[in-house]
Amino acid sequence: MLSNASHAILFYLPHPQGNMAFAGKYEFESDENYDDFVKKIGLPADKIEMGRNCKIVTEVVQNGNDFTWTQHFPGGRTTTNSFTIDKEADMETMGGRKFKATVKMEGGKIVADFPNYRHTAEITGGKLVEISTSSGVVYKRTSKKIA
Repeated sequence: MLSNASHAILFYLPHPQGNMAFAGKYEFESDENYDDFVKKIGLPADKIEMGRNCKIVTEVVQNGNDFTWTQHFPGGRTTTNSFTIDKEADMETMGGRKFKATVKMEGGKIVADFPNYRHTAEITGGKLVEISTSSGVVYKRTSKKIA
């Protein structure tokens, strides 16, 4: 996500019901279509630049269907969202925007509808792969497991 306000908006969501596939720490490895996506969701230019190739570490704690999804940003800032699959939860974007969402599990993917995009997360090949879609623009972020 953006160093401070954009990227994090995208990545707070967990995964599989009843399995601990998501638990761990993941470090940003690569992304695709960042600029088009963040412009589509209306991030200001300064936030877009700040978030480009930001080495965010995502930490996921999972206890059954309960998740705590924390993103650690360079400089010490963190954003945490806690939720239970299929139950409405209070969520927050990296930019501080608060909203309610019901995180679901669909075909082994965690799925949540943020205010202006749909976000999915899954574990593929041992990596955390997150995809956010807004009006046909798709952003993909891949993070490698480090713990």
